[in-house]
Amino acid sequence: MKPQSVLLTTDTSGGVWNFSLELARDLQPQDIEVHLATMGKPLDRAQRAMARELDNVTIHESSFRLEWMKDPWKDVDEAGTWLLDLEQSLQPDLIHLNSYSLGDLDWHAPVLITAHSCVYTWHEAVRGRAPSATTWGTYHTRVKEGLRRAGFVTAPTQSMLDALRRIYGPFKAAKPVPNCRSSAEFHAKHREPLILAAGRLWDEGKNFRVLDAAASGVDWPIYIAGEDRHPDGGAVHFPGLNHLGHLPELELAQWMGRASIFVHPALYEPFGLAPLEAALAGCCLILSDIPTLREIWDGAALFVPPNDVTATHKAMQHLITHYMHRQRLRDRAHERALQFSPERTVDGYLDLYSTLLQGALQPVAA
Repeated sequence: MKPQSVLLTTDTSGGVWNFSLELARDLQPQDIEVHLATMGKPLDRAQRAMARELDNVTIHESSFRLEWMKDPWKDVDEAGTWLLDLEQSLQPDLIHLNSYSLGDLDWHAPVLITAHSCVYTWHEAVRGRAPSATTWGTYHTRVKEGLRRAGFVTAPTQSMLDALRRIYGPFKAAKPVPNCRSSAEFHAKHREPLILAAGRLWDEGKNFRVLDAAASGVDWPIYIAGEDRHPDGGAVHFPGLNHLGHLPELELAQWMGRASIFVHPALYEPFGLAPLEAALAGCCLILSDIPTLREIWDGAALFVPPNDVTATHKAMQHLITHYMHRQRLRDRAHERALQFSPERTVDGYLDLYSTLLQGALQPVAA
């Protein structure tokens, strides 16, 4: 059993948007209509163009603040009212949320939550402690209740599901469904002597300060792509790196096709679309040794301790000077990346959709 229509919520920044568009694209051959409800900052021109290419997608746009932003709860509550009104008018077969607290709404259709990241798991990984209860206590309470009430909760890695359980307690966890990217969008070009990194520059969890500190004396130039301005204000700059700014998806893919080495020094990464994209484009990977990245890339990347500047520097220099090792890791990463295919991901979600819909049809015991 599969749904005819899905109401899918999304964040317009970063990996959640890419995940949502990829999933919607992969549901198109299944004749599943996707109502994409956007929150956060308004869609940019490129995002609108991407969504218009999909015949099965209807955009419902808003600019409500997201639950992980500063003082979001008035907006989150208003977003909940808006989404329930959408459900009432659209009558989707299933609700697929890419955030947590909205799982606590009085939905009529069955609800699936995909966990991408969260404030508490981020703090645990990046700061080594829980965030302030004074500031984030409401977040914890509302996320916990949203997870508890969802029909199923999944994540792209088992490590992420385990972290959520540890912090928020029990919920109906489904098997992890890995993220994916289509290999057709990434093309290995002539390799150039350059190193690339990509991600939200303002996010401490991406840990680009370590790459900046390790850059001195590296024989190849290091380029970094990504948004440098935090949603709550303020910007960051890394003087040892060549800043490319926020690049459209196609342009970033072209840079990945040129780079010989892709470095991802993250302290926190529930999955990591950027390394997957880089591997599909033919890059050799240097990754921080954290559980989620080990779960995905063990044996197909060079791992370094996430806060070790010296090890990161040595890893880059080693791969610059050892061509054969670089080629072996490049081939292994590309082979591994091909396993995270759109077919695998959509099959995983169709299984969960089917299970939720069948459960909704079961009579309630007296």
